[in-house]
Amino acid sequence: MAEFSTEILFRNMDHSDAVDADIRKKVASLERFSEQIIDCRVVVDAPHRHSHKGGLYDVHINISMPGQDIVINRTGSRNHAHEDVYVAIRDAFDAAVRKLEEHVRKVRDKAKRHAADRS
Repeated sequence: MAEFSTEILFRNMDHSDAVDADIRKKVASLERFSEQIIDCRVVVDAPHRHSHKGGLYDVHINISMPGQDIVINRTGSRNHAHEDVYVAIRDAFDAAVRKLEEHVRKVRDKAKRHAADRS
């Protein structure tokens, strides 16, 4: 399990142990990208179902790191595959991994440039 704190919230839906476990597994895998993660907050939101049968899940991820937060907002309104909560979570974490990799790459490049400037 990840050494940083993790908070998982469910909005407009009941808590699901299976969904919670899936999220915790994905959060723990973020640790391999950066040891700088302080905490991770995940919100799974099932919007109100007024005019259609299937709910389109929104997933919000906030990864706190020193000096920067990485924020992912995946809204199901654009993607009907997000009628499946697991697909919505997968897509949100895929985006989080891409942003986290980009952040780590930028930090490394900045450190390399700084080291080269000092030489």
